[in-house]
Amino acid sequence: MRILFISIRSIHSQRWIENVDVNQHELFWFDITSRGKMKFSQNVTQITDWRKRKIKYIKGEHFLRKKLPWLYNLIEPFLQVSIAEQLEILIQELNPDVIHSFEMQSCSYPLVEVLNKYKNIPWIYSCWGSDLFYYQNFESHNSKINQVLQRVNFLQTDCKRDIVIAKSLGFKGVSLDVIPGGGGFDLDKLQRFKSPINQRKIILVKGYEHKFGRALNVLKALSELKEITSIYEVVIFACHPIVIDYVKNNALPFTTLSKEALSHQEVLELMGKSLLYIGNSISDGMPNTLLEAIIMGAFPIQSNPGGATLEVIFADNGLLIENPESVLEIKTLILKALTGEINFDKAFILNNELAKTKLDFEINRNKINKIYRVL
Repeated sequence: MRILFISIRSIHSQRWIENVDVNQHELFWFDITSRGKMKFSQNVTQITDWRKRKIKYIKGEHFLRKKLPWLYNLIEPFLQVSIAEQLEILIQELNPDVIHSFEMQSCSYPLVEVLNKYKNIPWIYSCWGSDLFYYQNFESHNSKINQVLQRVNFLQTDCKRDIVIAKSLGFKGVSLDVIPGGGGFDLDKLQRFKSPINQRKIILVKGYEHKFGRALNVLKALSELKEITSIYEVVIFACHPIVIDYVKNNALPFTTLSKEALSHQEVLELMGKSLLYIGNSISDGMPNTLLEAIIMGAFPIQSNPGGATLEVIFADNGLLIENPESVLEIKTLILKALTGEINFDKAFILNNELAKTKLDFEINRNKINKIYRVL
């Protein structure tokens, strides 16, 4: 088949596409934000740098796009080539057998108008993160979500929670296998980066503090545990600037690493040296960094929006943050983990088995390729 993938420039969409068998299918990637090529490990035709101006830039466009997107969307076709225009060109030129979009708000909303004209082309939508769980609560998004779900033929999610939500919002198509957003992991290759549990002295924290991320609540909890932080090294990675500033302004003895500081491989290696991994947000799907922590043997303490995380953290293999806004709850969970209540060796064995059965590269690669075989 000729498969047209549509996504932002992302390590997760890149890894997914690299799972697809190029001996069976011809692959195309439409960079919907027109931000440049990705380095694929196999043959993928990339459509990027496509956004062309029709008239010279008008002062105030950027403000309009950020503050009044509905108005900007109305005038955009007069300013530059729109997503809809470029998609129609691609459909006519490539004649794809299937279109697969990753993410809802940026990568699926803009496709509906065009794909309603080409209902003979099957549309797969991969639900990411907060696509449905968070945005279903806003009236301004409800009709757009509904329009996408009415047109989408196949739904692919990274957690069971979102299948239930999609059906409640009007999806009547086919639900596909639950698969991690970026596919699986080469467990054998990563094995050499996993330190023995008794040698790990790092508490690793995801440094997102934005609409969804709540890293500051984790830092506040850790700052009250001086007896703990004097023994362990606290490392915060993928930090937003507000997190770096918070650490500096409060003179906390924590290491901060910006979002650009580490490659994906370096993050995995850091997880392989960490005793604890803490991720905290008010909304998410199945967090990819949580899965990576599980694979690398770091004991996870993770928020549980809508019950998604509960699908992989159970009994003795991790701890759930039920209220991501509660510093006290986070502090209590950290103390529980580090004061002898948790058997880290047992958790390591449980998570190793989970990785082998659910997160292995070949297992998920087979699931991914099965999707395109059964269409």
